[in-house]
Amino acid sequence: MRILHHGAVNGVTGSCHQLYMNDYNSVLIDCGLFQGSEAAANNNNSHNKNQLNIDFNVRTIKALIITHCHIDHVGRIPYLLAAGYTGPIYATEATVALLPLVIEDALKVGVTRDKKLIQACLSLLEKQLIPVPYQKWQTIDVLNIPKEDISDNEICYQRQKIRFCPAGHILGSAYVEIELATDKPIYRHRLVFSGDLGASYSPLLSAPRAPYRADTLIIESTYGDKRHEHRNQRSQKLQAVIEHAVSDNGVVLIPAFSIGRTQELLYEIEQFIHAAPKKSLWKHIEIIVDSPMAANFTSKYRDFKELWDKEAQGILKQGRHPLDFDQLYTIDSHQDHCTVVKYLSKRNRPAIVIAASGMCSGGRIVNYLMQFLPDAKADVIFVGYQAKGTPGRDIQQYGPTGGYVELNDKRIAIKAGIHTISGYSAHADQLDLLNFVKHIRHKPREIRIVHGDEEAKLVLEEKLRQLVPDSRILRPTE
Repeated sequence: MRILHHGAVNGVTGSCHQLYMNDYNSVLIDCGLFQGSEAAANNNNSHNKNQLNIDFNVRTIKALIITHCHIDHVGRIPYLLAAGYTGPIYATEATVALLPLVIEDALKVGVTRDKKLIQACLSLLEKQLIPVPYQKWQTIDVLNIPKEDISDNEICYQRQKIRFCPAGHILGSAYVEIELATDKPIYRHRLVFSGDLGASYSPLLSAPRAPYRADTLIIESTYGDKRHEHRNQRSQKLQAVIEHAVSDNGVVLIPAFSIGRTQELLYEIEQFIHAAPKKSLWKHIEIIVDSPMAANFTSKYRDFKELWDKEAQGILKQGRHPLDFDQLYTIDSHQDHCTVVKYLSKRNRPAIVIAASGMCSGGRIVNYLMQFLPDAKADVIFVGYQAKGTPGRDIQQYGPTGGYVELNDKRIAIKAGIHTISGYSAHADQLDLLNFVKHIRHKPREIRIVHGDEEAKLVLEEKLRQLVPDSRILRPTE
């Protein structure tokens, strides 16, 4: 058994891990896209100079396992299919419902507008997708090695089963347990791939619970060196920042991923509106979600409300709809989007705009930023991780000092207020990650730290060495 990492080892994007049972049989866990400076770095280091290409052996891959449908975990799937992969794609039921929407959008934005090509890719994808309920073991028959080809003293894993467990990151997200077994019961090995773990006390979804056992653990480290604000603190800060921002009738821009962050923000904002006095400004603020993708995902969140946590279920029982309320407006067509940007620039009333992409590297948020960053009455609130090399990181870093950012090859001066509320990250923080490992009853013999900047991985490594001194801790580079 060996593990190769084809992404998310020198940063936080491009998640793709290949688990070999022998030289001829493997499974792939995620197949994500590189983003920001990581995409450029990967291109420079790649022999083919194209970070989209699949430069590993597809013929050995017997199954693709998806932890969740963020683009940095699924964005290379079309290229995997184009490279000849025809095997099953396993994911949770909610992820199976969301994934075609994500892939269609990714193809339109980054590859082609040809409807026939897009539909051909989606047809292949949907034929290969296999939905698996949470907590149910799914057998995967990957090995077809005749017993006579296995020597008596060789350990050869011939059976494999997987289980998806709630990760609390976004709808449908999971960490994956993979159990390998031989014909000899004494030889068993359980691997756990964390995917992206959710932060504790996040709205809508329950926090992940640690597995009972992990012989090998592959764990993310996005915030391995940081602690988030408590939910009450971040909620109060969000409310205070918005109230201050709209006191001069300005526009508030919140770059957010279409899936996960947008729905959490709507949930919190609905609570602010519900709790506000009748004559409060909150009763008159328009909440604009300018993203067809976000609207589609929000609809899916409502479809899968049985996955919501107890608090959210309780709000539904009160007759409230935290993802569908009176002051919420969704923008669909590009023409309507352009009209809204122009309309907001001329009016003198407060509004909150939530739009993708979350790192400001594309999508409709860019047009809003180009319009409103030079406006001192406007404010931008970052509620998620901004990867190095993305416009979001540049705005976050240089905006408070009156700098500028490059958007669509134009230099945009930053006069708007820039705010960061780290507590709204959908990722586990350092304490969450340590607690995940701490509560594994049978501790891992090996832990591989991935999906983090180098400093975050180094800090988490030191903490893990103190927590599980008998474990082998690795920071793989490939």
